[in-house]
Amino acid sequence: MATTLDFLVIPTYNVQTLGIADNSTYDTPPTSPTMQITVPGFGVVSLPFNINDFNIYNSTSLGITNVGASLLPLPDGIYYFTYSIAPAYDNYVNKTIMRIDQIQEKFDSAFMKLDLMECDWAVKKQQKVTLNSIYYLIQGSLAAANNCSIDTANKLYNQANRMLNNFIRNNCNCYGNNYLTNPY
Repeated sequence: MATTLDFLVIPTYNVQTLGIADNSTYDTPPTSPTMQITVPGFGVVSLPFNINDFNIYNSTSLGITNVGASLLPLPDGIYYFTYSIAPAYDNYVNKTIMRIDQIQEKFDSAFMKLDLMECDWAVKKQQKVTLNSIYYLIQGSLAAANNCSIDTANKLYNQANRMLNNFIRNNCNCYGNNYLTNPY
């Protein structure tokens, strides 16, 4: 059996952690498995990687915060990964992912504040349309990143984030005649 390197980035459903599972097959156990991660806005860090295991990284292990400091949410954006093993460092695998955990948490919070049972259907309809538009921009960002269109992924993410911030900031919970409709 030949060594075949592979790993999976697994959702942890926590903005402070990044989960990576080893999905490799090894002919002999490697001596120095290493995961190199490029964190958006912070640069590259090389970390030990536990084979045949689920590896969890946080802001301290990724070099964003100091040991002993409070953990911070990991930034959203494009992450680059390179998993390599020794003694043959020419045996490696690269992957790129778009992390959206922070914006997804913000979206979920905005969605849960939406009173879906509100009687003023026109207000709720507009809020649902706005949230759907934001959701599609987030999904478009993921699709663009998955197809190596990094600039498009970042533009869609930034547009979704601006719209979501505006939605949260201006969500007036309008009722009745406070809602203006366009007669045209």
